[in-house]
Amino acid sequence: MTKACVVIGAGMVGTSTAWHLRRRGHEVVLIDRGEPGQATSFGNAGLVQREAAEPYPFPREWAKIWQVATGQGFDIVWRASALPHVLTRVLAYAWHSRSDRHARLSRSYGALIAACITEHEALVRSAGAQDLIDTGGYRKIFRTAAAFERAAQDAERLARAWGIDNRVEDGAVLAQREPGLQQSLAGAIHHASTWSVLDPGALVQRYAADFLAQGGQFLRAEVQALQPKAQGWSLRTSQGLVQAHEVVVAQGPWSQDLLKPLEYRFPMFVKRGYHQHYEGAHRLKGPVFDAQKGYLLVPMRAGLRLTTGAELALRDAAPQPTQLAQAEACARALVTLGRPSALPAWMGSRPCMPDMLPVMGPAPRHRGLWFNFGHGHQGFTLGPVAGRLLAEMVSGEPGFLDPAPYAATRLAS
Repeated sequence: MTKACVVIGAGMVGTSTAWHLRRRGHEVVLIDRGEPGQATSFGNAGLVQREAAEPYPFPREWAKIWQVATGQGFDIVWRASALPHVLTRVLAYAWHSRSDRHARLSRSYGALIAACITEHEALVRSAGAQDLIDTGGYRKIFRTAAAFERAAQDAERLARAWGIDNRVEDGAVLAQREPGLQQSLAGAIHHASTWSVLDPGALVQRYAADFLAQGGQFLRAEVQALQPKAQGWSLRTSQGLVQAHEVVVAQGPWSQDLLKPLEYRFPMFVKRGYHQHYEGAHRLKGPVFDAQKGYLLVPMRAGLRLTTGAELALRDAAPQPTQLAQAEACARALVTLGRPSALPAWMGSRPCMPDMLPVMGPAPRHRGLWFNFGHGHQGFTLGPVAGRLLAEMVSGEPGFLDPAPYAATRLAS
C-alpha cells in the first residue's frame, strides 16, 4: 500500500495533523495501534487552555522545592526508580525555568496557545462537535489570601499581555458562582477564555471521523520500524508494509521508540497523570482547579472527573495510584464527590521537553520525515495548532506562525 503521507499516532496532535494534511489535498493514512483518542488524549482535564500562555516552570520557591523533594505534597510526586533516567533532564528543565529564559521561550509558547481556540473551532465546526464543547471557562480556586493575591496579579498581567479573559473573584463571589463548594475559600480566577470538553476522547474521535469523511484513511496497526528508501519511506507494521513519500511521527511519549533506530535522541521525559470518574450530584457548574493542592474536578458525560497533578516516573512503570487517593481525599472535603464510577482509574504520560517547547518540523537528517510531539501538558489544547503548522510545512506553504523555535535541531542529537 502506498500513501503520499502517513501520520503515526492518532491522539489529538496526530489526528489534527492528518486532518490538516487531508484538507490540503494530500493522500493521508493515519496509523495507530489503538482507536483515535484512546491513549494520552483520552485521560486529561479536557480543557482547551487559552489562558495557559506561559508554560509551567520548575518551582522557584525553596519551600515548594523542599515540599516536592521530601514528598510532603501530592501535586508533584516522583519515583526513585526514575531519577537515574530523568535527573539531568529535570535539571535542564529547571535551568530553562530561570526568569530570563522562561520569558524568552514563553513568547514562542504563547504564540501557539493564542491560536488554540480559533484552530479548535475550525475542527469542531467541520466535525459537528459543538455538543461536546462548554465555552464557560474554568475556575482556579485559592485557599489562602496570599496565594490568591499573587494569582490575581499574575492573571491581570497575562490578560494584558495576551488578551485573555481572566476574571478575579473574591470569596463571596466564588461562593455565589459555585455554590457546590463546601469550604470557605479566599477567591478564584475565572479563566473565561478557556473551553472545557465533555468527553475528550470523543472529541478526538469526531475529528478523526471528519478526516475519514474527507477521504482520509485509518489503519489500526502498530508501526514496528521506519526504513528510508530512495523515494520515500517503508513502514513495517503489524498489518504489513506501508510505503509513503512523507511520514509524520506524532506518537507523543512513544515517539522516541521509532526514532532511536534512526539515531535521533531527544531529552524527553514524561509527567504521568491519573484520573477517576465519580457518580452522583456534585453540584459543580463548571471545572474547578484546586491550585494549592494540585488536582482538578471537571464535569463530564461519564461523571465528575478528578485529575491529578504530575508524577515523575518512567513511562512504562506500573501505576502507583497513591497520588489519586490523596487527591480524592482532599476533593471530598471540598465537594460532594459521590462514589467512583465503574470505569477504571486511568493513567497516562505527557511527553515533555526540558525547554518546554514542542518538537515540530522536519527531521534534520532524513528527507520526508517530520516530527510533531513533545507538547507536554498541552497536547490536547495545541493539537489543531500543531497540526496546521506541521501541515503547512509539509505542503511548502508559508506558516501562520514562525516554526523556527520548535525545530528539532535545537534538541536532537
